[in-house]
Amino acid sequence: MGEKKQVSITREYFGPLYPYITDDDITDVDYDGRRLWVTDCRNHRYPIEEEVLSREFVEEFTKRVANTVSKPFHKQSPVLEAETDTLRITVVHESVAMSGRAICIRKSPPFVRLTLEKMLEEGYCDRRTHDLIRDCVLGKMNLVFCGEPGVGKTECAKYFSRFIPKDQRVITIEDNPEWHYEAIAPGSDCVSLRISPVMDYTKAIKTCLRLNPKWMMVSEVRSKEVCYLMEGFSTGVRGMTTLHTDDIRKLPDRMINMAGGEVSPERMENDVYSFIDCGILIRQGMRKDPQGGYKLRRYIDQVGFFTREEGRNCCRLVVDRGEWVETSGEEKWQEEGDGQDEIREEKGRLEPLFPELTMVAEERGEYNALQLQDMEKEFLRKTREGGTYLGKGKEQAIG
Repeated sequence: MGEKKQVSITREYFGPLYPYITDDDITDVDYDGRRLWVTDCRNHRYPIEEEVLSREFVEEFTKRVANTVSKPFHKQSPVLEAETDTLRITVVHESVAMSGRAICIRKSPPFVRLTLEKMLEEGYCDRRTHDLIRDCVLGKMNLVFCGEPGVGKTECAKYFSRFIPKDQRVITIEDNPEWHYEAIAPGSDCVSLRISPVMDYTKAIKTCLRLNPKWMMVSEVRSKEVCYLMEGFSTGVRGMTTLHTDDIRKLPDRMINMAGGEVSPERMENDVYSFIDCGILIRQGMRKDPQGGYKLRRYIDQVGFFTREEGRNCCRLVVDRGEWVETSGEEKWQEEGDGQDEIREEKGRLEPLFPELTMVAEERGEYNALQLQDMEKEFLRKTREGGTYLGKGKEQAIG
């Protein structure tokens, strides 16, 4: 039998796309039928105006991918998918993509882009927040990394998972290879499970519990598998996962909705507060730097802890809106009781996390949502031109 064909990351295979495939700063390469778009590791998305893909190349590239994976691609089979250890390729036929044949290439390199130095330099978090999350991992807590799509939840989870001692067995469960735990933590005791038509998330989590895990890493929970994830955590297995939400206090409701009717809402809610220890929210937004300019940054917006004591469910934020909520001063709790959420705030001193950085819209209310969108567009344009965007009303660029 011949060897199984694989997508070859070469210039011959990817043609004009090759420079963007091999650029480690680029995370996504997309073609919408008219223009080529790329997204970099700072989540800046912009078109490559000088790169025009010919119809002949698009056709040849599609045939190349279809032949590699031995799958049809036509009107009756309009979606073509292929994967490598570091790429996920999706092609959509023009019969359903009205703007023309669409190509999406998502990259998941086997290394961690985040470093402590980079996190501190770019305002991702301060050292105190970093060390808190690191100590949560060393203390064997269950962590959920939250945020909207594209903010880097998995990247943040990958970074902190490296603090797990190498003699503690880690089982990763993914539908697309993103964690690459054996590569980012060489020498560790690790087993990687891949989701497939014969191994869904529910079966994978059940299988994981038979493999003597100390840690269970689920790339993302989306549906009823959350029930088995909580069941695994209840056995004493520690773990990390990612979830889409814009506030960690919404995490219980999100998990209740994903569980559907598999378990009662009350039981799922109590399980979340009992077995999830820490929630981390990653956000992206315009932030002001010490020079007075505005930059689009990813940063840790919230860190909070879930507890259930004496029948009472509580979520305590220790970092909120990128700032520390001091235990000796202002404290924010969300308590579940009598079927209603109660927010209790105690007056006190709030120590800023970033003295030199301030939130643009959330703290001062200077701009509305539409103005912020315009600011982001102007920021990206000035950045590509090599200038510095100083904000609304300060339109000059400094080289």
